[in-house]
Amino acid sequence: MSIFDSLLSAVGSNVDINQIAERTGIDPATVQQAVGALAQAHGQDGDTVDTASAQTGLDPDTLSQIVGHLGGEGVLGQIASGISQNPQLVEGVLGGQSGGLGGLLGGFLNRE
Repeated sequence: MSIFDSLLSAVGSNVDINQIAERTGIDPATVQQAVGALAQAHGQDGDTVDTASAQTGLDPDTLSQIVGHLGGEGVLGQIASGISQNPQLVEGVLGGQSGGLGGLLGGFLNRE
């Protein structure tokens, strides 16, 4: 289980990043970034997938598949809510990282 899987599990989600990566044909690190971007975009104005696509450069169809594999917008909202309510989880897992997933989730939590 990856650190990100542990983070998702801690916020109450049964998301398997490796399984989603296998189903979508992209690497797990990219799926992690996509989930982070989708969680961040979920609470913003506009379409969640389009916003995450602009942020990550991933194709909207791929991001839509990821949302589907997560369990839909409802589960994505739970992930976003859980992460925002438990910033210590992100701090503990990501520490001082400034790029990749750390940057995405750091932006989600309004930290740099």
